[in-house]
Amino acid sequence: MNEANTQDLTEQLANLLQSRGLMLATAESCTGGLIAAACTERSGSSLWFERGFVTYSNESKSELLGVPLPLIAQHGAVSQAVAQAMAAGALERSHAQVAIAVTGVAGPSGGSADKPVGTVWLAWATATAVVTERQHFGGDRSAVRQATVNHALAKLIMLVRQAAH
Repeated sequence: MNEANTQDLTEQLANLLQSRGLMLATAESCTGGLIAAACTERSGSSLWFERGFVTYSNESKSELLGVPLPLIAQHGAVSQAVAQAMAAGALERSHAQVAIAVTGVAGPSGGSADKPVGTVWLAWATATAVVTERQHFGGDRSAVRQATVNHALAKLIMLVRQAAH
């Protein structure tokens, strides 16, 4: 997964969202805004990219996205429950119709036996559903973050295409 692949994915996503009149919001933790940056790198992205939330701390997940702190305490920031709540919160607190949320352990520190470095929970939300997925990406911090960006974009493309059929 490389930068060229990210550019191809954002081009596909841009065309797809524009053709359906949809706007995207992102809620990012481990990627620190890289998904939003990849999207807004494209000229004309204001036609399909509505806003991005960078919610690195637990407090920011709660304050900006409405993720309950007890939920984070119970499941951990890197969890299905938190990714799902982040995606739902991004939709609720934006004017977008689709959202991507990511939370993970990019490394090189911070991993555990249950959540080793490279563990990422992703969520994609629409008005009718939230889809979640756990991934484990290899490599260094940069590789984990880039793989997360590309996977998040590719899966959103697939889900939007499926929703149209």
